[in-house]
Amino acid sequence: MSLTRPIALGIETSCDDTACAVVDGDGCVLASVVSSQLEAHRPFGGVVPEIASREHLENWPAVSETTLHEAGLELGEVDIVAATKGPGLIGSLLVGLSLGKAIAFARGIRFHAIHHLEGHLFSPFLRVAGEKADRPPEEFIGLVVSGGHTSLFRVKGDETTTLAETRDDAMGEVFDKVGKRLGLPYPQGPLVDELAESGDGKGFPLSIARCTDGSLDFSYSGLKSQTLVEIQKLRAAGVETDLGEVDANEMPGPVLDLLAGFRKAAVGQLVDRLERLRRQQPIRHLAVSGGVAANRLLRPTLEAWARESDVDLRLVSLQYAGDNAAMIAHAALLRDKRGLVDDPLEADAASRIPL
Repeated sequence: MSLTRPIALGIETSCDDTACAVVDGDGCVLASVVSSQLEAHRPFGGVVPEIASREHLENWPAVSETTLHEAGLELGEVDIVAATKGPGLIGSLLVGLSLGKAIAFARGIRFHAIHHLEGHLFSPFLRVAGEKADRPPEEFIGLVVSGGHTSLFRVKGDETTTLAETRDDAMGEVFDKVGKRLGLPYPQGPLVDELAESGDGKGFPLSIARCTDGSLDFSYSGLKSQTLVEIQKLRAAGVETDLGEVDANEMPGPVLDLLAGFRKAAVGQLVDRLERLRRQQPIRHLAVSGGVAANRLLRPTLEAWARESDVDLRLVSLQYAGDNAAMIAHAALLRDKRGLVDDPLEADAASRIPL
């Protein structure tokens, strides 16, 4: 197999997934392995930071060995090492970043400390099945939607400008909280999305929030509150709202309808912000990424909006929507082409860090 240099090893441990990937100089993903910690955190209904850190340490040897084996490479054939520096859980970040720094320093190869959102921003340009990555446009709008982030960026050359971000809950976070209130097991967000497919949201026309100062910022706390109030009303009316005790084939219709209305309003807020931005300035290219970019309503809704608005839409492949190391290695290769590099002795992790 002919490979294009440099070859980058990516490490991603910002939360509860231990991920490693190898990407070549053309952006071809040679291997991408993600080890989930769902079983370790499920009893607690969410991610426990200390458990996550320990799981990363335990999982890394097998994850890295599997990745290199699938790529058909030895560690000595890697030219670049990249690891996530933040934002995320500080203990988890330190595990991956320390591993990356140690490998780069010991082997005397180039190192890149990558911002987690930078990885997501450029992930829609990755291809599957070992194909070359597409070259990002010189300028594009990036929408990152995940459990911890709901943000709009303008990328122009080497500059990335934040246009909007959530003022409270992120979109994925609200899906998790609503699902938790309904007794669904962790991770709740994807289950809420799946259940909403069976509902009709017309009976629950929940409102779409807008900031009173005219900002494009997102706000999902109000939608969360509306939904929790409706859940209380259903419970008071005798509707079963503890879905953890209900058979999958016997889910109460009113709850499914509410979830459909909730999901429609959540996605509607994204479209509202994009349309308002388009009215302010032309949007030629839009790249959408993050775990919530896998949402079953979001993808067709954005595709329809993009067609009507004459916008070139790049939706991240489902394979790279969630946290993964291929996006980290890819972002490092893009930085490396611009002559950027980080000192492994100085790079440090940060739980909160601007892009």
